[in-house]
Amino acid sequence: MDSTIWLTAAGIAVLLVLSGFFSGSETALTAASRGKLRAQADKGSSGAARALQITEDNERLIGSVLLGNNLVNILATALTTALFTSLFGESGVVYATAIMTILVLIFAEVLPKTYAITNAETAASLVSRPISIIVMVFSPIVSFVRLLVRGVLRVFGVETDPDGNILAVREEIAGALTLGHQEGVVEKEDRDRILGALDLGDRMVEEIMLHRSNIEMIDATLPPEDILSACLESRHTRLPLYKGNPENIVGVIHAKDLARAMDQLTRDGADRKNFKVLDVAMEPYFVPETTPLDDQMREFLRRHTHFALVVDEYGALQGLLTLEDILEEIVGEITDEFDQSEHEVVPAEDGHVLVDGAMTIRDLNRAMDWSLPDDWANTVAGLVIHEAQMIPTTGQVFNFHNNRFEVVERKENRLTRLKIKPLATQRVSSPTEQST
Repeated sequence: MDSTIWLTAAGIAVLLVLSGFFSGSETALTAASRGKLRAQADKGSSGAARALQITEDNERLIGSVLLGNNLVNILATALTTALFTSLFGESGVVYATAIMTILVLIFAEVLPKTYAITNAETAASLVSRPISIIVMVFSPIVSFVRLLVRGVLRVFGVETDPDGNILAVREEIAGALTLGHQEGVVEKEDRDRILGALDLGDRMVEEIMLHRSNIEMIDATLPPEDILSACLESRHTRLPLYKGNPENIVGVIHAKDLARAMDQLTRDGADRKNFKVLDVAMEPYFVPETTPLDDQMREFLRRHTHFALVVDEYGALQGLLTLEDILEEIVGEITDEFDQSEHEVVPAEDGHVLVDGAMTIRDLNRAMDWSLPDDWANTVAGLVIHEAQMIPTTGQVFNFHNNRFEVVERKENRLTRLKIKPLATQRVSSPTEQST
């Protein structure tokens, strides 16, 4: 009798260890980062490579582990109940339930899962070999159960897709960066750079281009001296050339090419009146305004250029784009000794910030760590006009998106200067005009 009790107790202990193994393995394999496992596998870790392989089919993996875990838990509970019933009679069922609940909770659930979460990749590599064998053994049963479950759900009109709720890699990275920034692990600048690179595929050229009203152009029919003076006075090295009207772009002149050509004329003693600026100008490169930024960046690199003119579907000039504009969406504002800070955020003493109306909402959000929406407008002025459903006058104030917007300056139909302050209350109100 004593030997039977001890053998049963030993069997229960072994089953609890197996239960802990299954629980920890499930947590480790589901919590492990596939990126880290891939890095370890590339360095020669066979365990990490096996872990990657078996996690490709999460449904089969989870089914096999749960099947094994339930088998050992049920068997351990049955043995414990039989043991305590033989020792204490009918009251042994109560004792068995209480003891097994405590043992399973501590040693088969909390303890192994805590370790697995803390050392996910290491644990996943260690358990990958035995789990791969278990998955192979239980595969027929799991496949049958999977078909049965899907059939039952289909009767109730539920279609199952094991990969349907899995976030895309880009969304996972974005979520991890946001969470890391909130916890103080990731710096704001690092988060903005990586998110900026990830967002290039979702953003269009029209969102960051320099509007045509701000483009510096040169009339190609001007005398060579005037063209040279205009190039030297400009802070840009490349300038579009037009004939007749600014819509008719006939070339792009590089200040260095122009200066080199004029210098050669001087050395040769040739008459500058015969100089034709289009002979040294580059062909204009036009791109549609709906081109994604990542595609445009690749096209810039392929063409070995970084200057393009943006047109709409009718071929009308809309703006200008450079490779630097795209890079600034990743690394932030790039300035040199010739750049002017046109869209700088200026803090005011009363808690407001003064911003240029032409500043993009994205740049303002990055500068202030805000989350103003940019679905309906690209610029801050555009957002105010959209929400107000009118072109406000100087001094008008609006409250929306938990911020107070005041129009400080207006030129013609453009809002050139705005004062913004987050509201103390976090209540989202519809655009309301306040008396001024």
